[in-house]
Amino acid sequence: MREKIWFVDLLRVVAAIAVVVIHVLGPYRDQIGQLPDWQWISAITINSLSRWAVPVFIMISGALMLSDQRPFEPVYYIKRRLGKVLVPFLVWSVFYALFSGLTVSGFDSAISWSVLKKMPVHETYYHLGFFYYFIPLYLIVPVIQWWVKKAEPGQVKGVIMVWLLITGLYLFYIDGLWSDTYLLYSGYLLLGYCLYQYRWPSLVVLLPLAVIAVIVTDYNVISNSFAAGEYKMARWMSYKTLNTVLVAATIFMLCRMVSDKLSLPTRNKLAWLSKYSLGVYLIHPIFLWPLREYDLYFANPLIAIPVWTFIAASLALVTSWLLGRSRYTAWLVP
Repeated sequence: MREKIWFVDLLRVVAAIAVVVIHVLGPYRDQIGQLPDWQWISAITINSLSRWAVPVFIMISGALMLSDQRPFEPVYYIKRRLGKVLVPFLVWSVFYALFSGLTVSGFDSAISWSVLKKMPVHETYYHLGFFYYFIPLYLIVPVIQWWVKKAEPGQVKGVIMVWLLITGLYLFYIDGLWSDTYLLYSGYLLLGYCLYQYRWPSLVVLLPLAVIAVIVTDYNVISNSFAAGEYKMARWMSYKTLNTVLVAATIFMLCRMVSDKLSLPTRNKLAWLSKYSLGVYLIHPIFLWPLREYDLYFANPLIAIPVWTFIAASLALVTSWLLGRSRYTAWLVP
């Protein structure tokens, strides 16, 4: 149990940082032809290296919840699992609907109202889209949990292999019933469980495949974009494709390996950071608003992206910590 806690803490921290990186570099993607080629390529390469972040959060949930051996209690599950995420999501969605009306010229209530009306089917701010497919997965978890308790390891691995095939088909636009969004995302739950329980697929297998996946992804996005004269990612940057799956699984296993070698003081620091990782995820766009609205990017992406990631993540961490200190606001950053 101790091992599970330590490596999950490390995973949450690196995934939260990677999410901030993705959002910091966002504006660079559409600046092809406006930046020197090597600077634009640098930003896109960093993007290619970061796409695993969101899937890792789903894999963490799979590893923890599907491994839970306690009898399933619906009331407890709804209050402690689903409710813990759903309620803060709704409140933050309303907040960001209002926040979206803020412009350099002042506050535009019409924009906020337009965004708020679409909230049932569309995120109110760009980073909240994750919850629209993550929260429904909580309804699937009890079914998968019931199945894995009865299944043999070989059966679990077999389902993973079929799912990997489906993610490969989806990458190359071979669509069908298997292209369902929730089917593709739910596979990450089972993959996280499989990596945690069986250490399968192994890091020896995953690492070279992940390196190839990143190189192929980066090449295709860059070459297709230059050919079109605009940013063209096709499905290479999707969270639901085989290339992203391979990298996410590799990060999962690397963090597990690294966490075993960390000192106790380092682990305790990571545990503290991990406690506020969801808060960082929820809050950091507030501190990216001036960066985007006032175009405060400077130098080149290799400098600007790390600097602004550090600034936004640090401010979001402090804000999350402050909210977490009061019982009246701690629930906003679970």
